[in-house]
Amino acid sequence: MADDILRLIVLARDQSPRVQDAWTELSAFLDQQDGVEVVAAAVTEDLADPPPESDLVVVLGGDGAMLRACRQLAATQRPILGVNLGRLGFLADLSLEEFRENLPVIRNRQYRVTEHLMFECHHEAADGTTESIAGLNEIALCAGSSLSMLDICLEIDGEEVTTYSGDGVIISTPVGSTAHSLSAGGPILRQDLQAFVVTPLNPHTLTNRPLVDRADRKYTLKMTNVPDGVMLVVDGQIQRGFVSGDTIHVVRSELAFQLARVPGHSYYSALRNKLGWSGQTRARAR
Repeated sequence: MADDILRLIVLARDQSPRVQDAWTELSAFLDQQDGVEVVAAAVTEDLADPPPESDLVVVLGGDGAMLRACRQLAATQRPILGVNLGRLGFLADLSLEEFRENLPVIRNRQYRVTEHLMFECHHEAADGTTESIAGLNEIALCAGSSLSMLDICLEIDGEEVTTYSGDGVIISTPVGSTAHSLSAGGPILRQDLQAFVVTPLNPHTLTNRPLVDRADRKYTLKMTNVPDGVMLVVDGQIQRGFVSGDTIHVVRSELAFQLARVPGHSYYSALRNKLGWSGQTRARAR
């Protein structure tokens, strides 16, 4: 029956040979499969807006490609399954071979979909204009080319919390807790938690530590004196200059990122595999 067909959108926008070769191989493979239809493939151009109806979006690349896919889908979020052609791959954790092996499971819709926190970053400029940017991982307010120590005031729900002196501040979702925030010493959060992590970048004061708070609160970053070159970076992919008089507000988005995983693949299995947690503790020989 037509209703039993698994409708796929494939995103393979990265023009690197590894992604394009993988798409060539995958396209030929899917053409031979019964019960599977590729309703759209974004290879040389972005996906149409709005995208066609589909059951699953397959992303070829790494976690960066997953972040771009999440933003591109915008208000039309749907389950995303990542095929990892990069390095770590916390979100895209299936190899191309594993995808082929698991296609019968995927075709029978035996994958699990979990919803994850997304955010909206509202950048209020000194001239009164506001730009809103949706994201999945984090926002970072950082020194950039200024090479200066920054004094960044954090407010939560309008209440002053602290002023971070250092190279900047990251506000991260649980999904983003294994990205820039982790490299800055932030904690690892289970991906389906509803919380934000505030992580200072190289804080000048050792009493400044990462802070975890609820996602239903409003996080505000301000600076009194902003040196030239300070940058707002969203998901490591979108950059905006930040000048005196600007303010950043981060709130939970009404959208949710939908991550699909096949049986045998989970958040903790990804951590074990990607962070080398698979080693066994051995008792000391007597």
